[in-house]
Amino acid sequence: METKTFVLVHGVWHGGWCWSRVANLLRARGHRVTAPTQTGLGERSHLLSPDITIQTFVDDIVQHLRFENLKNVVLVGHSFGGIPITGVADVVPDRIAKLIYLDAIMLDAGETWLGLLPEDMARDRTELAGKTSGGLTLPPAPAESFGVSRSEDVSFVEPRLTPHPFRTFTTALDLKSPVGNSLPADYIHCTDPPYRPAIVALDRARKLGWPIEEIASGHDAMVTEPLALADLLEGLG
Repeated sequence: METKTFVLVHGVWHGGWCWSRVANLLRARGHRVTAPTQTGLGERSHLLSPDITIQTFVDDIVQHLRFENLKNVVLVGHSFGGIPITGVADVVPDRIAKLIYLDAIMLDAGETWLGLLPEDMARDRTELAGKTSGGLTLPPAPAESFGVSRSEDVSFVEPRLTPHPFRTFTTALDLKSPVGNSLPADYIHCTDPPYRPAIVALDRARKLGWPIEEIASGHDAMVTEPLALADLLEGLG
């Protein structure tokens, strides 16, 4: 079996830790797997700063690929992680073999995550950030909102969630090429239940003609259905 290199990028409030179950399965099959944590989150939450923007997140992954000298990478972005992987594909396409968007957000040049949300969600989240941190961060949502309901999964997820740098939601993605930069790409839709903020991206993936796969899982499939997701990523990669 061909050995592949997976770089797994997490979403809002999460960190590289959320991929541990899937990463261990893929490594046991002989693949190389890394799961970097974005600045200001997870074990890097001590680096929280008002200067963190969406470009910071793109730079995090670009630097990870360069300093680990990773090539021919299957770059997977979950949820909000779809935004930085789009930026990374724009900067270092030569290091990427394939993009996989896992129930992920997809922005075009000049768009912001907040601008893409339904108006009521954008308003509520902006108000919440203002009330809880003066606009610095968005506090974590309960694990249930990601489709995580089993007690052992909730116990794994909720203590590790950290407030998310709010400027990553309000700063625009800088792209010189179209989304995906002509690289092979797939979209995985988590169907049980669907995650409302990802619906716009799913529609965009369809319009781009990307293959759409489905997994019967809530939004945090890497937590709730790690074996099924590992199988799917291995097959797509």
